Amino acid sequence: MRAIETEPYVKAFWAEFAGADRPLGAAPMLQWVPIEHLRVDPSYQRDITAEGRRSLFAIARNFDWAKFAPLVVAPIEGGLYAVIDGQHRATAAALRKVESVPCEVVIADQAKQAAAFAAINGQVTKLSSVAIYHARVAAGDPEAKICDEVCRCAEVKVLRYPVQATLMKRGETIAPNVILAAIARHGRDTVTTALASVTQTSEGNPGMLGKPVIEALCTVLGAAKEWREAGGALLDAFDDFDFKHELTEARVEHHRGGQPLNGVLSARITAYLQKRLPLAAATAAE
Repeated sequence: MRAIETEPYVKAFWAEFAGADRPLGAAPMLQWVPIEHLRVDPSYQRDITAEGRRSLFAIARNFDWAKFAPLVVAPIEGGLYAVIDGQHRATAAALRKVESVPCEVVIADQAKQAAAFAAINGQVTKLSSVAIYHARVAAGDPEAKICDEVCRCAEVKVLRYPVQATLMKRGETIAPNVILAAIARHGRDTVTTALASVTQTSEGNPGMLGKPVIEALCTVLGAAKEWREAGGALLDAFDDFDFKHELTEARVEHHRGGQPLNGVLSARITAYLQKRLPLAAATAAE
């Protein structure tokens, strides 16, 4: 495990932010605050939107103190506290009949509260889908574990940070959510075969494990049992399939005619396999 290190950033930080040695302000207090004492200031706080509703429902449904970050609040008149950050978490906790929540209490007037709200929400480091996926695997999430097993079987490696397709090596992908959705829809065997059709043919087809190719292969193989179970014959067929060229042509046709890209690429894959594995043509047409 890594320690917290500043040495790689010290020189650049102080060179860029000459006035960063200003006072840090009053140290906050940490305490449990009754939810009934919390207030939301509409002058700078957002309403809970439809998306926010989904978020707070997810927090409430999976409520766990290990996943609950303390709220940031400021004391106001009447022994109450203005919520600077955490109204969704507080609402979710209240839904679960929690009476008090942990809070970081800072001393701030309304203007400073609004500034803190903007800073906290504007400087969040957004996690990529690959980072979240690897966290789910490490946490033992059942769906993520199945996805990890499928990827291992198909010799697929989910990268830990976004990389351009042109820089990817054989088997690398940044599309774990696409694979997760495909497993839910088509089953692990179909997805394993689809991924292997890319990684185990034509020198691995680096950069082709993106949403269009994964979805199209799963659509075709999910509908054609004979192709899906053809084993080596299927891989031999795909050895001569130029995924990059076919994807480019499918995109041109998609933009020209407006048809869904998945449908266009699926049709091209189906037409190719009907020529190479004609015994499965009748099944694919069902």
